[in-house]
Amino acid sequence: MAERTIKLSVAALGGQGGGVLTDWLIAIAEANGYIVQSTSVPGVAQRTGATIYYLEFFPREQATRAGREPIMALMPVAGDVDCVVASELAEAGRAVQRGLVNPERTTLIASTHRTYAIAEKSAMGDGAPHTAELLDLLRGQGQRTILFDMEAAAERHHSLISAVLLGAICGAGVLPFPRGSFEEAIRAGGLAVKTNLAAFGDALEIAQRGGESPPQPAAAAAIPERAQTPALQPLLERIRRLPPAARATALEGARRCLDYQDARYAALYLERLEAIVALDRDPEAALSEATARALALWMSFEDTLRVAQLKTRGTRLERVRSEVRADAGQLLDVTEFMKPRIEEIAGTLPAGMGRRVLASARLRAWLSRFTGGRQIHTTHVGGFVLLYLLGALRRFRRGTLRYQEEDARIRAWLARIAELAPAHYALAVEVARLQRLVKGYGETHERGWRNFSALVGELDRLAARSDGADTLARLQAAALADEEGTALRRELAALAAG
Repeated sequence: MAERTIKLSVAALGGQGGGVLTDWLIAIAEANGYIVQSTSVPGVAQRTGATIYYLEFFPREQATRAGREPIMALMPVAGDVDCVVASELAEAGRAVQRGLVNPERTTLIASTHRTYAIAEKSAMGDGAPHTAELLDLLRGQGQRTILFDMEAAAERHHSLISAVLLGAICGAGVLPFPRGSFEEAIRAGGLAVKTNLAAFGDALEIAQRGGESPPQPAAAAAIPERAQTPALQPLLERIRRLPPAARATALEGARRCLDYQDARYAALYLERLEAIVALDRDPEAALSEATARALALWMSFEDTLRVAQLKTRGTRLERVRSEVRADAGQLLDVTEFMKPRIEEIAGTLPAGMGRRVLASARLRAWLSRFTGGRQIHTTHVGGFVLLYLLGALRRFRRGTLRYQEEDARIRAWLARIAELAPAHYALAVEVARLQRLVKGYGETHERGWRNFSALVGELDRLAARSDGADTLARLQAAALADEEGTALRRELAALAAG
């Protein structure tokens, strides 16, 4: 028997059954003659933070012999935890950051999958830490580290991650309780017993093997020999003539433009890309690859027609059903919250009409009645048909005000890349990457366009500097650092002063 308490900390996200897991562990410990204390500190919401469950275990027999019960802590202390369990990769990283994982004492059990936090999703740039870096951080942090994809294990058995966590704890042997006690706790709970036991057993075996190696990044798909239809074969042949470094990106870009508009639009994408490729003299074709990616994203800009198209796709409803774990026959209601501004409405109109609307105070005032928040149920016939018909209007997109504005901006951007490429190649590459500032729609798009325009206005100054490309890269990072533009203003001021 242990001479001190066994200390276990669990970080679980909302909806993953962390409370159920705690109840199971308490029942298991008490059934085996242990005193157990548990506390929890809840996160704010489903994925703004994890709930931390902390449990301490001590043999009742030892407490009886000592004539007193042990004093147990309410929260984990850095360097004093025997086992840290995280149901998601970033939460494991946070546990390491807080010092809970001791390399001489702690068994770290963590899932290798990611569930992105709101801050990560809403970041102006790439707000998510890279999985490979997190995995490198975790390896070697604990006395023993067990890593595997717990979400995949739960999905295999149609279970919640709580059963997988319990199996991993049992398989790691961090608690001195027999497997039968763990399984009996699941049965006594009476909820989804069959699927939970299956997930428990699967995770137990994985933990006993020491976890699983995370899957390696998939190699870039080969360019197919034949297109899906003969009409698209000429586009495929053009992609095959591009530099090898840009082909895979260009293939996805052409597919994106084809889905966004039509085959003629995909051909325009390749035509524009080929013009840049003709200027690219670098063996690595960095400019071609950067332009292939950025051009595809910009040419598939998010207007109201695109948003409506994406929200009425059958694949989207399937994804929503999967995310909420709806049964095959279960009714599901999806509500879209939309708040169009006058600019979005005018942008969807024919260009001439849209300009007149924006220039007329009377028309703007009349349209303002349609700009309040709207709730559209896409699982109802009326709501679905409304958005479906709006998405179908994309065949007329080329005549809309928004398309003509974005098309002019794209052409001007490509012209600057072409102008800089011969003498300032590295700077041209950064200008191609500058597109990442322009994304989304509404106020997000306007803010990104302002930042983009501000940096384009500095290109002449940057072209005269030997470190112009590095400076532009730094300015982009500043533009993506905060919505208020504080970091960018500071960098631009320093540039002007220098």
